[in-house]
Amino acid sequence: MDTKGLIMVFTGSGKGKTTASLGMAIRAWGQGMRILILQFIKGNWKYGELLAAEKLGENIQMRQAGEGFINFKDEKLFKEHCKAARRALEETEQEMFSGNYDIIILDEINYAVSFGLVNSNDVVRLIKNKPAQLHLALTGRNVAPEVVELADLVTEMKDIKHPYSQGVKAQKGIEF
Repeated sequence: MDTKGLIMVFTGSGKGKTTASLGMAIRAWGQGMRILILQFIKGNWKYGELLAAEKLGENIQMRQAGEGFINFKDEKLFKEHCKAARRALEETEQEMFSGNYDIIILDEINYAVSFGLVNSNDVVRLIKNKPAQLHLALTGRNVAPEVVELADLVTEMKDIKHPYSQGVKAQKGIEF
């Protein structure tokens, strides 16, 4: 089966963006695929998905790259959030080319862009340079229009775009 690495976005004001991406990760894990989930905002807490990922074994790696809740009033802390988000972006780029993963999920990266922690141009460059077979998912509210334009699939808890309508066959770990 030919694999076209999809660019997928889970966005919108409703709950379920991270959950949708994690559901996809479980599906992919069941197909023997290797998944990396980088959480751009979450940090310092043991979220349920972290505990679950630990039990699923080495084919699902989840890393908290953020500093937790953002205090916009504290400039020093905000700068720390920016540094953490930039490090996560650098880690993403390194892991994209490592060959270690079939899917990389950038959890809450859209928040990181809309909050000004990272630049949308850097995210666009990352997307444009990803390896052809790598699936890349981005979650969070306020997705940048230029990211929507590059995406194969955009879901705002309703179907906005779907790769099948663009002639892309169903991808193992994504649709089945």
